[in-house]
Amino acid sequence: QVQLVESGGGLVQDGGSLRLSCVASGRTFSNYYMGWFRQAPGKEREFVATISRSPGYKKYADSVKGRFTISRDNAKNTVYLQMNRVIPEDTAVYYCAAGSSLSASDMNYWGKGTLVTVSS
Repeated sequence: QVQLVESGGGLVQDGGSLRLSCVASGRTFSNYYMGWFRQAPGKEREFVATISRSPGYKKYADSVKGRFTISRDNAKNTVYLQMNRVIPEDTAVYYCAAGSSLSASDMNYWGKGTLVTVSS
């Protein structure tokens, strides 16, 4: 089992920045692909970004490309999501996930989420 705990959510103004963190425990962190997903009120959960086990490959949703950056520190068992130039449409609960590939369908472990609210 892998336990994931997100932090860093909160209220941010339109155009501002926020950094989310997710700390993993329970298994060897560097064995897992990591990802961030989000769910806005009344909508389905959607992919945001994923990162390979050695952080050489990253993938982003078109809606966040150029604004968000995913990174990981395997020594700290932590994955980050740097959110810049946020917009109201970024308001959602953000979830951290761990899995066996970059594909959302292979994300086996999920955190409980952290709420990000962007005010206009």
